[in-house]
Amino acid sequence: MANKPFAITLKPGTSLANLTGSWRSARPVYLNRLPPCNNACPAGENIQGWLFHAESGDYEQAWRVLVRDNPLPAVMGRVCYHPCETACNRGQLDEAVGINSVERFLGDEAIKRGWKFEAPSASTGKKVLVVGAGPSGLSAAYHLACMGHQVEIQEAGPLAGGMMRFGIPKYRLPRDVLDAEVQRILDLGVTLKLNTKVEHIEQSMQQGGFDAAFLAVGAHIGKRAMIPAGDASHIVDAVSVLRSMEGEDKPMLGRKVVVYGGGNTAIDVARTVKRMGAEPIIVYRRTRDKAPAHDFEIEEALQEGVMIKWLSTIKQAGVGEITVEKMELDEKGFPQPTGEFEKLEADSVVLALGQDVDLSLLEGVPGLEIKDGVVQVAPNMMTGHPGIFAGGDMVPSERTVTVGVGHGKKAARNIDAWLRGITYAPQPKHEIATFDKLNPWYYSDADKTVRPMLDIIRRQTSFDEVQGGLDETNALFEARRCLSCGNCFECDNCYGVCPDNAVIKLGPGKGFEFKYDYCKGCGLCVAECPCGSIKMVPEDI
Repeated sequence: MANKPFAITLKPGTSLANLTGSWRSARPVYLNRLPPCNNACPAGENIQGWLFHAESGDYEQAWRVLVRDNPLPAVMGRVCYHPCETACNRGQLDEAVGINSVERFLGDEAIKRGWKFEAPSASTGKKVLVVGAGPSGLSAAYHLACMGHQVEIQEAGPLAGGMMRFGIPKYRLPRDVLDAEVQRILDLGVTLKLNTKVEHIEQSMQQGGFDAAFLAVGAHIGKRAMIPAGDASHIVDAVSVLRSMEGEDKPMLGRKVVVYGGGNTAIDVARTVKRMGAEPIIVYRRTRDKAPAHDFEIEEALQEGVMIKWLSTIKQAGVGEITVEKMELDEKGFPQPTGEFEKLEADSVVLALGQDVDLSLLEGVPGLEIKDGVVQVAPNMMTGHPGIFAGGDMVPSERTVTVGVGHGKKAARNIDAWLRGITYAPQPKHEIATFDKLNPWYYSDADKTVRPMLDIIRRQTSFDEVQGGLDETNALFEARRCLSCGNCFECDNCYGVCPDNAVIKLGPGKGFEFKYDYCKGCGLCVAECPCGSIKMVPEDI
């Protein structure tokens, strides 16, 4: 039989021009990449997820997605140092999305509108003791309560909040905001016992019939320094000063106050005493670029009239004055003494040299390992003693509110698993949607919305909140600046640019799929995808 013409060997209704899948050496696939903001958040928030709802104006749903991970958004929107914004890909295009600003707006909106958390799961019959009502303890209590466990917080202080209340001044975190978000957690059925210091954790667990415990004691003990001083010298620690601001009897520090240290606590104390009418001077042994305080905090302090002496160290404290030695950097960049001294007026010296945790409640507990003043924990946040978990300032980590909140969530998931006799296994992370995976040409320029600041006179003389929030219009605009890195938002670019009609729309909210019989593997869809949610893979995968 004679060979048939080549054309009729193709499937009926097709032609050589479109059924061309066999030509490929690679094919495109849709995927979800991990947004860099999500990856950088110590609290593990699904930032892109709640921004998606915020940019459509559904603020309550945005808040509900947010609080699945973090029950304190109004607090976090004020005190978090937003590493998410440092990681934001938009920062390489113009300016990072104001994630922290939108988070604060959602938190404030929830307080204003009285939004409540969803009802907890059915009771498990298990009791968990949380020691400390700071960010980590409150976060753990929230998540454990949502899982159906009976939670009791025992707090040594007179009020909840931990270092959020006793370490962060009111001009950064108004107390009504903190109180509102704490109360919302308690409304889940969490029991809070104030002025209740846990002296020994095992005894407290046995007496209360607790099945597990989470230790979240904050770093409330100020570190001291060996400064030669006369008997009449007034030397106090920064934590004590900030704590006393919550009571009726404010600290008596005098007119001239020297703050020794270069961290955020030193900045907070200096700005606090400035508002009390004193003249603060910060003394720090290194340069500004080496100071552990965030630079924007330093800048705000300087704007408010706080003086800072860099490359200086206190050698002696006398009555009404201190002696400071000037330092200079050596060839390796380390400060070295010069032998050059000067005297400064000082009615008080406030030491802001870091804080330690009171670990006395752990004495005699078998299996615990304490190293460098903190408790060692396994990846599941459990100490060496079964059923006792720890987080926040008590474990090796950066000491921030956001880190504490993240520890509370992680510990709660592992405590829940331990109580159920299983092991918690987090979902594996997707690859990160780095800037090189995006096509920024498609995004229009949109300058970041700057939050309003209180005028400088009121900043120097009152404890009114320094930084304002966004209104609804600004928050909506800021949310819409999100590039949706790594996750399809159905812009239809792939559908429009495909030369082979190989992209099929599945309907609103359902995305797309490829018809590989028609795809040549040209990669045009990958090149033109704005958010990097398509990649090419070898054909043999």
